[in-house]
Amino acid sequence: MKICVFGAGAVGGHFAAKLAAAGHDVSVVARGAHLEAMRNKGITLVHGQDTIRGRVRAAERAAGLGLQDFVFVTLKANLLGAFAEQAAPLLGKDTGVVFAQNGIPWWYAIGLSESRPRPPDLSKLDKNADLARAIPAQNIIGGVVYSANEVREPGVIVNNVPGNNMLVVGQADDSASQNIRALRKALDQADLYSPPTSDIRQAVWGKLVQNLSTIALCTLTGATVKAVREDPALGELAKTLGIEAKRIAHAHGVDPDGAPKRPSGGQSSGAISHKPSMLQDYERGKPMEIDALLVAALEFARAAKIAVPALETVVRLVVFKATAKGLYGD
Repeated sequence: MKICVFGAGAVGGHFAAKLAAAGHDVSVVARGAHLEAMRNKGITLVHGQDTIRGRVRAAERAAGLGLQDFVFVTLKANLLGAFAEQAAPLLGKDTGVVFAQNGIPWWYAIGLSESRPRPPDLSKLDKNADLARAIPAQNIIGGVVYSANEVREPGVIVNNVPGNNMLVVGQADDSASQNIRALRKALDQADLYSPPTSDIRQAVWGKLVQNLSTIALCTLTGATVKAVREDPALGELAKTLGIEAKRIAHAHGVDPDGAPKRPSGGQSSGAISHKPSMLQDYERGKPMEIDALLVAALEFARAAKIAVPALETVVRLVVFKATAKGLYGD
């Protein structure tokens, strides 16, 4: 298959290395020293005791890479405009576009069953509807990633949870399409665990409940996930946030506890002595994906008239902190 990974950083680089090593024609869109390293030497994935190497075609822009069978978009939610701008040269009639992001996805309302409550206005996740115009609805594939990775050096990715990674994929309308069957087969053959699901939004909320319990607290305190969970007061607050997140999901017709589980049987990676990406972005002075991960969840609560006082409070504090540093807001 011809597969493009758009935004081949830590997570995208993991996918690219395994898919390329499995024999697929993989191209990557990246920037800077990481791009040059992949262009010259391919991509290396340190995966436990194994070192996986894959040759990829690396470019700064998508133009010239040609039509793809699948595109994995692994940019953060607040950076997706870059893909909308460059998507056209990659997309054929049947190209599946896998959006592998955390939080509420921009496409959530597309293909949503009529039996479920309507979501709130999510236009802030796709400003000017650029993504909706660029990608036909039938080509949209949701992707929920459970994988802790880091870029050790340009062109070299380290996976911190070998044997316990997971990528859940599903069409936006939850149809059992030929594209999804082909994609899961390719992922399985590349040692990328992808259990079947008939409800991609269940996977979205399953991961979001996990994130909402800790990311705001970590961002506010500067602490790791482990430190937050082990502190008595913060640990109790984290549990409350998780309970509130589940209430929101249930109010929108989703049972997050039914989401697919990692090979270990749970949803946590086990690698909790780390700072979540939102805190890392804050510390590095990078724009933060607050809308998809935090604000949108509050909007879902308000749409369902669900009281979530703990979440309301911590989200307002994170928004204030990020805005003060110039990392959130127009």
